Amino acid sequence: MRITGGKFKGLRFNPPADKWPTRPTTDFSKEAMYNILTNRIDFEKVRFLDLFGGTGNHCYECISRGALSATYVDKFGPAVSFVKSMASKFEIEDQLRILKMDVFKYIKTSSDTYNLIFAGPPYPLKNIPDIAKIIMEGDLLEKDGTLIVEHNPREKLENMHGFVEMRKYGQTIFSFFQH
Repeated sequence: MRITGGKFKGLRFNPPADKWPTRPTTDFSKEAMYNILTNRIDFEKVRFLDLFGGTGNHCYECISRGALSATYVDKFGPAVSFVKSMASKFEIEDQLRILKMDVFKYIKTSSDTYNLIFAGPPYPLKNIPDIAKIIMEGDLLEKDGTLIVEHNPREKLENMHGFVEMRKYGQTIFSFFQH
């Protein structure tokens, strides 16, 4: 895996993902998504939330591009440990808050707010639409913020409240939401 932009651009990292319940976003689709975001948002004003954070890939991208802060949420212990080690390696511990907990519990109970939220849930998860519904009905996403949900073609999110657009890269789909 590699970081595609910003001060860490080109750096590679290899998570020990053997038998991990994660599905990292491919470099191709990730780079396409960040190219879209670069033309729409000022990363230096971003407070980022990464749900189902896995390898921490999106946190590193946002911080590399100048984000004010990033919050990582995942319940898989080995992934959380890996992200802690990467935060130390990249010397970004002061910008990256790492939470080992269930994503649904976090999005239902957190009083924090973010202006960019990315959710990359496991594709077999049965309630992927609930992620967008809970976030769009709550106060987690700021008024002018953006929520991006990564999913496969089986999920149909375009009729949900706040849906703005969808971008498709092979079997990877990014659905964008705003208030």
